[in-house]
Amino acid sequence: MKSLWRGYLNTSLIMKITVALLLGITAGLIFGKDAAILSPLGDILIRLLTFLIIPLILFTLIVGVNQTNVNKLGRMGGKTFLYYLFSSALAIIVGIAVASIFKPGTGMNLDTSETFEVPENPGVTSVLLNIIPDNIVSAFTEMNLLGIIFTAIVFGISISYLRSSTEHHELGEHVYKFVNGLNEATLAIMKVILQYVPIGIFAIMAETVGKQGLDTLLSLGNMILVLYIALFVQIAIYIVALLFFKISPGRFFSQARSPMITAFVTQSSSGTLPLTLNAARNLGLPKSLYGFSLPLGATINMDGAAIRIAVSAVFAANVVGNPLSLTDMLVVVLVGTLASIGTAGVPGAGIIMIATVFAQLGLPMETVALLTAIDALVGMGCTALNVTGDLVGTSIIDKTEKRVEEVSSL
Repeated sequence: MKSLWRGYLNTSLIMKITVALLLGITAGLIFGKDAAILSPLGDILIRLLTFLIIPLILFTLIVGVNQTNVNKLGRMGGKTFLYYLFSSALAIIVGIAVASIFKPGTGMNLDTSETFEVPENPGVTSVLLNIIPDNIVSAFTEMNLLGIIFTAIVFGISISYLRSSTEHHELGEHVYKFVNGLNEATLAIMKVILQYVPIGIFAIMAETVGKQGLDTLLSLGNMILVLYIALFVQIAIYIVALLFFKISPGRFFSQARSPMITAFVTQSSSGTLPLTLNAARNLGLPKSLYGFSLPLGATINMDGAAIRIAVSAVFAANVVGNPLSLTDMLVVVLVGTLASIGTAGVPGAGIIMIATVFAQLGLPMETVALLTAIDALVGMGCTALNVTGDLVGTSIIDKTEKRVEEVSSL
């Protein structure tokens, strides 16, 4: 038993996750809905990852702020937000282009007996207001990532001020060392939790495949296929962007694979944050950047969800026999970008975004009910792309920052 356990620990995480993924799919196909008995093992993984989110964001960002200056932090923040806006809009354009070529939904009959109640979209204004929590405690208990980021930055800057002051320098150093120690302790905990990730992924994948089954996959297979083609096109664009900024795609994806697969299985950008932050650290990105950009991206940057909005809109329009006009496509880009920013990165959020865009275009909500049948299947790929987009953006912004420093040093 000891040798088996030692062998498990020595096996690379990506290998364990890949094997767990394949075994989960196999178990789901064999046992069907009975695979749901494994769901507690998957729930444990989600709870463990969620348990780490707050300390990781808080301590990583406070330490990161103290390793850079305020001007640089502001510049990186501006670049991050602009990148997320641009990438979300680009993803929707990619989705519309691919869906317009393959025309999913053409010839399909709509079952008008299906109904769907549109969930409330929190909206961009609500997201912006959530940046400043009215109660620090509630920001943590409600898992308000934007509020936690704001709190970490404010306290990080305050500690940095104490360290640079003559009067409170020693006190500031003590506080910084304490927070840095907590950050290292959190990373030590994460190393232990990472060993459980393959087990949780096996359980979640088995339950998901068992619940969805092949019937759902085959009935809306055209829609699913077109969406995944669009996702791969977006990944190809990421690779081109990485090459343009002279970042090795091979090295990037060697570290990004683990959070990508975990996001694929869990369908949660926020829940995957611990692994995404760990990947950024392994890529050698600065804490001051990824401690801010990745939690922010998990909240507002939804490239996969943006593609899903576009493909779903084209699909719905084709089902009712009224293809989107150029004006409709522009509306999808504008409203879809805002909707993707104003919706949290949790399972099921994609349906809210789709319903918001459909309401704007006057598309029937019965098609939303139809799309809920494949929510898990398409949500998996979209969430994996969300996480990938966050890491790509962070890597590119880091590269631009290094170029600024090189120019300023001349």
